[in-house]
Amino acid sequence: MNYQGSCHCGHIKFEVEGMLTGAMSCNCSFCQRKGSLMWFVPRKSLSLLTPESNASTYEFNKHVIKHQFCAVCGIHPYGEATDPKGNRMAAINIRCLEGIDRESVPVTHYDGRSR
Repeated sequence: MNYQGSCHCGHIKFEVEGMLTGAMSCNCSFCQRKGSLMWFVPRKSLSLLTPESNASTYEFNKHVIKHQFCAVCGIHPYGEATDPKGNRMAAINIRCLEGIDRESVPVTHYDGRSR
């Protein structure tokens, strides 16, 4: 399935291919504050429709996740990292996807605070 997404102002737009069968909520110091629900897909499944330079990057703690956000409206539509096997991954904030029923997506809770 193909999904369209964006930040609030549209400065960052993307599409993502995959089956949205679940999302993750993390309670680390950053994710708890931003409130995103993340869907992990291979990075090649994420296609930016606006220039990559439209996204600003925030890294913290171990600097392994590139949290991408819009410097205009402040929304965090996706992040990028490498999984333990070395595969490039994207974490899509499903709250930024158009036309989905968020309430029907099962959410797993991850204890990032303890990591």
